[in-house]
Amino acid sequence: MPGKPEERPDRRDFMIATIGTSAALLASTGSAMAQNAATPVGRPASGAASATVYTGDTIEGKKVVSTLDVSDLEPGRKHHLYFRGVQMPTGLHCYASVTVAKGARPGKRVVLTSGVHGDEMSSIHTVQTVMNQLDPAQMSGTVMAVTDVARPAVESMQRRWPNFGRGNDLIDMNREWPGNENGPTAASRHAGLLFNRLLRPNADAAIDFHTGTTGFEVTAFNIGGMDVPEVKAMLELYPVGQIFDNHVYPGVLHNAFMDAGIPAFTPEIGAARVLNLEMISLFVEGTLNVLKHHGILAGPMGRTGKDVNVFVGNSAFPILASQGGIVEHLVELNEKVEAGQKVAIQRNSFGEVVAEYTSGVAGEVTGQRSDAMSEPGNPLVFILFHKATPDRSETYPE
Repeated sequence: MPGKPEERPDRRDFMIATIGTSAALLASTGSAMAQNAATPVGRPASGAASATVYTGDTIEGKKVVSTLDVSDLEPGRKHHLYFRGVQMPTGLHCYASVTVAKGARPGKRVVLTSGVHGDEMSSIHTVQTVMNQLDPAQMSGTVMAVTDVARPAVESMQRRWPNFGRGNDLIDMNREWPGNENGPTAASRHAGLLFNRLLRPNADAAIDFHTGTTGFEVTAFNIGGMDVPEVKAMLELYPVGQIFDNHVYPGVLHNAFMDAGIPAFTPEIGAARVLNLEMISLFVEGTLNVLKHHGILAGPMGRTGKDVNVFVGNSAFPILASQGGIVEHLVELNEKVEAGQKVAIQRNSFGEVVAEYTSGVAGEVTGQRSDAMSEPGNPLVFILFHKATPDRSETYPE
């Protein structure tokens, strides 16, 4: 028999590795050059590196910053800014919308983010609704919101960042954090700029809002590590029916905050591309509870996890399509299922049943494919359940 063919590295992988190595060597130099090139307007060049840097530009009357320190902002009012992110192929920059509610009194700083995936409209609306309800004159501390983290993805209402560095490509920005200001892709560089110069320096706690993805709907639930007391306390302040107690993938934004010593978690708010106002109201109420928990807002708590029947699981069991065809679900979101229970069937073009799908675990339905058609390998259902020894690297429907 002929010998096994010699394995050669893919040319694209070689290029990425080479660029990444070069970027690492240039990282410190590039950051220093960028800081020196953008001296803070109205500040001496010798100002602290973390001080706010205004570029001198305005967009629709809103000042542009390339670095933000919320302690520089006037207290007792809201500030609307643009953050200058990565440079795009045209030579223009990608700008992120930043709203800062700076309390009249000092206190904790909470960061709210959305739009890491571009098809997640309910997450954006949730953050906007929270910010619209804040009165800085009555606050202690600061709440900063960035609603369009991956603006190129948001503008096309698609999950991933469109990248054209090596031909058409789509990058999941929620695998890029904390990013690299000198990385091989625009998404990686944008994540690095945002995290280093905007998000991390202004956060004592952080919440990164998401929804299901296009074609796959999820229920209302929160994701975070309940082994961290500060995170557990925040997760339990939401009147939603499920908690996914798991640290999930490396590279997601809330884990980048956690790695930096900042308590953080991820809410998931229903289906992509739509506004689920009923679910949004639950997450607005829970987020206001979190702000009260941190002393930023005064007043009594709203409804919390104590007021609803919360199911806590530490793993998500995926049920994948084995055939192509039309999917018919036999269970609903939040429904309890038993191991061996039939949860979906699939029919071919003749209407014949070609596959039946059962749950391998007992738990609750946390996500379902919302597109009626499916090809083999697509996730059809996720079951939230409790595993005795979770491996902390579960697939989940974020």
